[in-house]
Amino acid sequence: MIARLNARRERLVTAALMAPAAAWLFIFLILPFIAILVFAFGERAQAGGYQPAFTFAQFAALPTRAAAFWNTMLLAPVGAFLCLLIAYPVAYFLAVKANPRYRLLLVSLVVVPFWTSLLVRTYAWMFILGSRGIPQLLSIIGLDDIRLINTPFAVLVGIVYGYLPLMIMPIYVSLEKLDRRLLDASSDLGSRPLNTFFRITLPLSLPGVMTGVALVTILLLGEYLIPQLLGGGKVFFIGNALVDLFLQSRNWPFGSAIAVTLVLVVVVVLMSAMRIAFRIAGTRQVDLL
Repeated sequence: MIARLNARRERLVTAALMAPAAAWLFIFLILPFIAILVFAFGERAQAGGYQPAFTFAQFAALPTRAAAFWNTMLLAPVGAFLCLLIAYPVAYFLAVKANPRYRLLLVSLVVVPFWTSLLVRTYAWMFILGSRGIPQLLSIIGLDDIRLINTPFAVLVGIVYGYLPLMIMPIYVSLEKLDRRLLDASSDLGSRPLNTFFRITLPLSLPGVMTGVALVTILLLGEYLIPQLLGGGKVFFIGNALVDLFLQSRNWPFGSAIAVTLVLVVVVVLMSAMRIAFRIAGTRQVDLL
C-alpha cells in the first residue's frame, strides 16, 4: 500500500514538473502547427489571407516553387557538409591538442561571433564579396569580371560562416568526453595515429558529428536571411518563398502548404540522421537534440 502511494506521488510530482514545459510546447508549437495545417487545406481569399475550404489544390501547386525546394535541398546539405569539413579539425584541436590552460579561451573565441547579430555579419560579407571587395582585389592582378555576390557560392560562404560554431560545439563536446586511455592503449599496441583516428576517435565522436549535422541542416532548411542578402533574390530558399507568400502575395494557404511540407522534410531528415547514427555508432547513445 505504501509502495503504491509512493509510486503515485512520484508520478504526480513528475507530471507537475513536466506540466509547464508541456503547456509551453502545446501553446507555442502544436497549436500554431494545427493552425498552419488547417490553412494549408483552405483557399486564398479575394483580398488575400485565408478562406475556409477543404482542398488539396495548394499541395498540387507545390511544383511551382520547385526552384526554392531544389536550392534548399541542394545547398543546405552541401553547406552542412562544408561546415563539418572545417569544424571537425577545429573541434579536434580544441578538445585533444590545445593546451588546457587556453582551451576555455579558444572555445570562447568560437562563440564570439554569436555576440554580433547575424544580420550585421551577413552585411559584412555583402561588402567583402561585392564589387568593392574581393573582386576589386582580383582585378588588380588581372582577373576581371569576377562575380561573387548574388551567387550560390556567396550563399554557401554565408552559411559556413554563420553556422560553423553550431557544428563545432557538439563535436567538441563529444571529443572532449573521449577517454584518452583508449588512445594511449591504441598507441601502446602499435597502432598508427591515422588508424587510431579512424578506428577509435572518429567512431566515438559520431554522436557529436550527427548532432551538428542534424542541427545545422534543420536550421538551414528554413533559412531566409542569408539567401536574401547574399543571393540577391536569385538564390531562393524555402524560407524566402514563405516570406513572399505570407507577406507579399498574402497567399496564406499556399504558404501553409509549403510550411507543412517543410516540417515533414525536417522530420524525415531528423529520423534518417538518427537511424544512420544508431547504425554507425552501434549501442552508444546518440543525442541529436
